[in-house]
Amino acid sequence: MKPVKSISPAWVVPVMLLWAGLPLVLSHAFTDLLVFTGLYYIAGLGVGLALGQCGIVNLGQALFFGIGAYASAALSTRGMPIIVGAMVGIAIAAAIAGVLGWTILRLHGYFLGLATLALGIIGYTLFFEWDWLTGGSLGIGGIPKPVLLGLAIDSAPKFYYLVWLVAFAVTWMAHNLIHGQTGLLLRAGRDSGEASVSLGIRLRAMRTAVFALCAMLGSLAGSLFAHYASFVSVDSFGLTKSLIFLLVPVLGGMRSTGGMLVGALFVSFVPYFLSRLGDVHQILFGLTMTAVVVLLPNGLFGLLAAAFRRRLHG
Repeated sequence: MKPVKSISPAWVVPVMLLWAGLPLVLSHAFTDLLVFTGLYYIAGLGVGLALGQCGIVNLGQALFFGIGAYASAALSTRGMPIIVGAMVGIAIAAAIAGVLGWTILRLHGYFLGLATLALGIIGYTLFFEWDWLTGGSLGIGGIPKPVLLGLAIDSAPKFYYLVWLVAFAVTWMAHNLIHGQTGLLLRAGRDSGEASVSLGIRLRAMRTAVFALCAMLGSLAGSLFAHYASFVSVDSFGLTKSLIFLLVPVLGGMRSTGGMLVGALFVSFVPYFLSRLGDVHQILFGLTMTAVVVLLPNGLFGLLAAAFRRRLHG
């Protein structure tokens, strides 16, 4: 397979101008979808890093998404600075993922997936039962909007810029991890764990660190979600949300940040357009997902990359 040529720097300015101009020309509904695309991308990026680099199937990302949302909601509504709520959520998510990950990451395959699924179910139950903290089914409302440099981020276009600036930052971090020495060691452990350990690679510690990073990205996305929606309830942190985060890398492509971006666009926009067809839209979305998984083992990004290579080489 021939490598794809690097994108010319001449493309950077037009792409950035397009990104900056989208909220100015799109409707509120589409801008809102792009905000949620960014949130799904940030949380799904964590799941994709764990899956693509380590082979860790995480079906409990909604737990960490909820931790970030509730930490930001609980603290900001009590007068604490918004950044404090976000950092507390990230710290709690990282600590839980580190402690539990050290134990459950000894499992592999379906057993590991079931263990993370159990974490998500336990988290959902605790969110519901701890109504003194989370508000239970009533949730927490009145969550303040962020204020940056004196500017209130109180509309979908403004939040679009905030979310995607955060997304660009975590993309840079993920790109360095994937293409650096750490990514190489993680993939070696994914493909041949016993051989990696025999060479002195601290595979268990590295896998736990990536799982904690996955949790931190989920918490970060949850904090942003809480301040965008201004309301959080337990219904937002169930199994369905974990499945959406898992679909981001599975449908788009788990081996690259570009693939996960395509996956986030898919899970945001395809249901929106299919919903116009009525009650049958859920069936159609399921069939579409099945077709992508079966027919495109490298994800949608793999298909787009192959088409780009054919066009590039004539």
